[in-house]
Amino acid sequence: MEIRELNMSDIESVKRLMIDIFSVEPWNDVWTDDKLHAYIRELMGNENSLSFGVYQDEVLIGIALGRLKSWYEGTEYWIDEFGILPKMQQAGIGSGFMKSIEEKAAEKGAVYITFLTEKQVPAYQFYRKNGFQEREENVFFVKQIGK
Repeated sequence: MEIRELNMSDIESVKRLMIDIFSVEPWNDVWTDDKLHAYIRELMGNENSLSFGVYQDEVLIGIALGRLKSWYEGTEYWIDEFGILPKMQQAGIGSGFMKSIEEKAAEKGAVYITFLTEKQVPAYQFYRKNGFQEREENVFFVKQIGK
């Protein structure tokens, strides 16, 4: 297992992996190539972007797409997307990857890792198992304003 920092030259392999991870249960995302390309470019193409990949035998099998954010308590590493290839899950790869991400983000000055997930998906228990705490005082709001 090798962890590498990702950049825009990795976008095609990241797109393929995003489809493999998030087009199946429990997510069932349906992406057009153009929308997925734009989304990943937005995540990976900014000066504060910080994304990682986990490779096995030179094949990308996991991603963490995020960014460093300044905050009054210190820099946060905000993860927008985290996933491991479904057939590679439940083998400890995700936990090892997350531990490496924690170390690499701390080296970049991060004092927190933050993200959102849904309570009813397996990822929720994965994050709890890996030492992340739910912030009871926070709530996520959304309002649809267009189609």
